[in-house]
Amino acid sequence: MSKNFEVVIGLEVHVQLNTKTKIFCSCPTSFGDEPNVNTCPTCLGLPGALPVMNKEAVKKAVMLGKAINATVNKKSTFERKNYFYPDLPKGYQISQFVVPIVEGGELFVNVKDKEKRIGVTRAHLEEDAGKNMHESGYSKVDLNRAGTPLLEIVSEPDMRSSDEAVAYLKKLHSIVRYLKISDANMQEGSFRCDANVSIRPRGQEEFGTRVEIKNLNSFRHIKQAIEYEVERQIEAYEDDEYEKEVVQETRLFDVKSGETKSMRGKEESADYRYFPEPDLLTLEVPEEFFGVEIPELPDAKKQRYMDEFKLKEYDAGVLTSEPELAEFFEELVENGCEPVMANNWLAVELLGRLNKAGLHIENSPVKSDKLATLIIRIKEAVISGAGGKKVLDLLMEEDIEVDAAIEKLGLKQVSDESAIEKIIDEVLSANADKVEEYKNGKDKLFGFFVGQVMKASRGKANPQVANKLLKEKLK
Repeated sequence: MSKNFEVVIGLEVHVQLNTKTKIFCSCPTSFGDEPNVNTCPTCLGLPGALPVMNKEAVKKAVMLGKAINATVNKKSTFERKNYFYPDLPKGYQISQFVVPIVEGGELFVNVKDKEKRIGVTRAHLEEDAGKNMHESGYSKVDLNRAGTPLLEIVSEPDMRSSDEAVAYLKKLHSIVRYLKISDANMQEGSFRCDANVSIRPRGQEEFGTRVEIKNLNSFRHIKQAIEYEVERQIEAYEDDEYEKEVVQETRLFDVKSGETKSMRGKEESADYRYFPEPDLLTLEVPEEFFGVEIPELPDAKKQRYMDEFKLKEYDAGVLTSEPELAEFFEELVENGCEPVMANNWLAVELLGRLNKAGLHIENSPVKSDKLATLIIRIKEAVISGAGGKKVLDLLMEEDIEVDAAIEKLGLKQVSDESAIEKIIDEVLSANADKVEEYKNGKDKLFGFFVGQVMKASRGKANPQVANKLLKEKLK
């Protein structure tokens, strides 16, 4: 990217709230059902059907507001956002425009070891549209999703790189999942993003022409789309084609080509002809909702892990990046594992194997109680660290208890001093010349003796005991 330009990025994130029913009717919000079975006159927009506000959606919006240090408005309003699309049966979307439920707020992200504050303009409630499915020659529509409660979270244009944008999204994704207000499954579309991207010459205060990239649903694609769009705009600017090629429009990201492509001209708020929703009263947040408890959030948990468990900042950050990972770690500690050792076996050994197998921690074949037992067996010197890795490999493949796996692999260490002493005597007797060299100052030979003892014991001698006895014998 050219050093002559500054990138300006703002993000609009749509979060599907995990309520049992839709925002204005009692239809279920379950995912993956047969098309058009979860519908009723209200979400189909049939004449005479009236919307009724879902209290749980309001409560979840309040929780998000508290988590990002925002103002939660006691009173907010709904408007009709008018536009026609096949997946919007009413011909308008019920959304919040004039007074949203959440205003202001902030998130803090770390990029290249620097903390940055990113402002949040607003978060408002609205109903989701249905889903269009395009096949050769015709299109179909599934309205199961129509009316699913959405919380649209709009950032300030505070991000200056794709890395900052991804860091902001990951932090918001994590907070939403810690709050348990959404499963935030990006593949299923319950956490998706529109990116507003522009460039301007460095030092210029006025914003450049803003382009919106719609419906991005993976961190990798978001980064790729922003970087492509930035380069496209810079190239147009440097070729004196900026005003011709960079117009205010909505674009889509083509995953296969890695390019953004024009979709339609970008609408302004006036194009949607907003007017007050006549079928809904002003939304008044119940007083008890303002006192709702929110759980320990990732930043606070990360700091606690550093203070309480003496973990390094990077390690604490990895463990708290997902609520399931943090929960798994805390279960290891509760089961008697030393925190630093628990972190190493979870974040390095188990996660490495899960990533290779394409599995999430939630679907791990090795649960926390089994990994805790394995870690304790290593701590107790029943098996070595190297042996522990072999046991973990077996646990990934078979539903077997830890002790049975150790027995099956024949990895139980010998810690009996008399047995190890006998092996040491044999090794030293067979290598008398090297013993003499060691006594004459060749200290590096100690590693050779350790290796020979481990070889003679077929790797079963407890290394700590073997080291201690060897030092005593060689004196």
